[in-house]
Amino acid sequence: MRKNSIKNTRINAEVQKSLANLIRGEIKDPRIAPMTCVTDVEVAPDLKTCKVYISVLGDETARSQTLEGLRNAEGFMRKHLASTLNLRNTPTLTFISDTSTEYGMAMSAKIDEVMAPIHEREEE
Repeated sequence: MRKNSIKNTRINAEVQKSLANLIRGEIKDPRIAPMTCVTDVEVAPDLKTCKVYISVLGDETARSQTLEGLRNAEGFMRKHLASTLNLRNTPTLTFISDTSTEYGMAMSAKIDEVMAPIHEREEE
């Protein structure tokens, strides 16, 4: 199975949906921020490992605490994935902080800042 095959794309989507529901509804760890989002999931073609990209709305301490809480709940999440998804192997989860949302918001603010004088001149 190639990395970008249709089967792997479907597995990625199912794992992402299952993890998002699990984080939102079943994990009760107070370290996990309420605004935590699973932005992407990459399951290896051999189904042994899985990279889970997590976006957390908040400061750096909230992000690090959320990642720590998720790492501690990895066993529970793997057990849940094994029971809900019919996969040959249940992948080990690696949580990675995804800062692309914050980067995009910062770039958008910079673009707005640069474009403000141009819009003011057009309005005159």
